[in-house]
Amino acid sequence: MATTDSNCARPSRPSTTIGAGSGSLTFRRAGGKTVIAESFAASPLRFLTPRNHGNAAWVFLANLGGGLVDGDRIDIRVRAEVDADALISTQSATKVYRSPAGCSQRLEVRAAAGATIAIVPDPVICFGGARYEQNIDVSLAASASLVLFDAYTSGRAARGERWLFERFESRTTIAREGRSEIVEATRLDLGVGPIARRMGRFDAIAWLVAIGPRFQDVRDAMLAPLPFPSPGDRAVVAASPVGVDGAVARVAADSFEHASRALRPSFAALARALGDDPFARKW
Repeated sequence: MATTDSNCARPSRPSTTIGAGSGSLTFRRAGGKTVIAESFAASPLRFLTPRNHGNAAWVFLANLGGGLVDGDRIDIRVRAEVDADALISTQSATKVYRSPAGCSQRLEVRAAAGATIAIVPDPVICFGGARYEQNIDVSLAASASLVLFDAYTSGRAARGERWLFERFESRTTIAREGRSEIVEATRLDLGVGPIARRMGRFDAIAWLVAIGPRFQDVRDAMLAPLPFPSPGDRAVVAASPVGVDGAVARVAADSFEHASRALRPSFAALARALGDDPFARKW
């Protein structure tokens, strides 16, 4: 993927010292477009900023090591200022290697009035023996809008590592005006029994949330009627409204490809809202 920093202000190092794997981003409206006013990433974390045809600034997260290894701690703080539009994604799936001591990722997002932010990473893939924890903390102003996608798979099933990671923990909190609107938490621990037995035929789990005035079309696509799933279907989808302007869709599928395909109408609506399609060369 070609990258450019032509839509960015000069990257600046935050005034506070940050450790390996830490990063910060600030998105700011400048005229009719959004620019990256602050960008700093400490190895092995790297930010890629490709051009796009819309008004949002795009950032793709990359790991110079090709994945998370034992002891890695990724910690990213994001600020979307008033009326800023931003997309955060990943260059590829997040691979988590065998990690007896564990590794983790944390993403903190603060979106001001009128800001629009889409967080759409590739799935997490935990290899056999991996221990992984992630935390996503989003705080929205009353008029801000958010799309958040999160997914994980069974691991390297083709190599016989289906649901053989040691532990996977994930917690997402979305608050608006200081009040929690959505809390999503998952813990899969091999120590309390075989994970594969609990997951049945499914090899990929995903969920998508859309909140706020800018993503009405995404919510409509998420809540559109679907045929009742039969046991032979490759993906099972359940969607529901949240509050007055939110929706959540959850998917269980036999592969990530089929999970993302089940949400394709929602992703298409998101691409229209962004003015360009970040999924054209990916899913």
